[in-house]
Amino acid sequence: MSRRAFAWIGGAAVVLAATTLAALVVAPAQAADQALLPDLRQAPIGCAAGWDGDPMGCTDWDVCPVLDASAPNGTCVTSGPIQAVRLRFTSSEENVGAGPLLLYGHRDSTGTPKMAVRQAFQDGVHGAIPQSFAEAQHATAATTYYEPAAMHQHWHLLDFDRFQLRTQKGATVVTDRKNGFCLGDRYTAPSAAGLAATPQSGTPEDELAAKLAESTCKRREPATLDVTEGISVGQGDNYDYTVDFQWLDLTKVASGTYTVVNTVNSDRSITESDYDNNSSSMAVSVQWPGGGAAPRVIVSPPTVKMLRSCPGSATCAA
Repeated sequence: MSRRAFAWIGGAAVVLAATTLAALVVAPAQAADQALLPDLRQAPIGCAAGWDGDPMGCTDWDVCPVLDASAPNGTCVTSGPIQAVRLRFTSSEENVGAGPLLLYGHRDSTGTPKMAVRQAFQDGVHGAIPQSFAEAQHATAATTYYEPAAMHQHWHLLDFDRFQLRTQKGATVVTDRKNGFCLGDRYTAPSAAGLAATPQSGTPEDELAAKLAESTCKRREPATLDVTEGISVGQGDNYDYTVDFQWLDLTKVASGTYTVVNTVNSDRSITESDYDNNSSSMAVSVQWPGGGAAPRVIVSPPTVKMLRSCPGSATCAA
């Protein structure tokens, strides 16, 4: 059963004002009582979790023609009455910041379908980590909801990562249908060794990492009032290209050269030390048989080639 999404560090720190939780003042990390910020990095598109080589060699993406356009994923076919063509790709997000990404969701009653989300910050290296929604220091605009589909049945953080297909000039052609994520420590980021002090047994970092590694986002608990999600320092959260809605629809996209863009925390509802690495992109060539516009009746899918990969950038000139 998948934990995945449905339809749809670092020397900086902040001083949290006791009277104004939303006011964050960025300052160098000097004292142990300063809170540590996460830094979310969008990994190269179409690469396996933890990939540390040339992204042009990544193969965790494909073109998937399906017979049922309403299917959240569907079985890829090579012929037949093709209803939809999807460009599928693995996406991963890594925390390369000084502190953990830690989010607490809460609602007061089961009559409220969504939970409010607060972000918690660690109080210095090996320092205290808030243990609940009530203790978390920063209110966010993010929300969580319970996805009842059989493949999921757990609580999803909404709009954590977004996908777009753009023209090379930047105009948006296709947007994603994915909207929810269950965050946890799923793999070790390639640069983890140099990010922070080596965790020691019994430290708050280790205790949190153990919880996030086992997190299923309150699976099969639709009546819960609280949920915890996040990514530890040096860890990543990946979404395989075979997961539901892990694609962009090419069915009506004309032949041409485009840019696939993945952006984590696009609305900046999560506080980070650096937003400049939140996007990665790749330039692709889409060519239908015979060229030109997408055919009204699809009997063969287009040929899609990766022309260039641009980690850390929302633009990728072919």
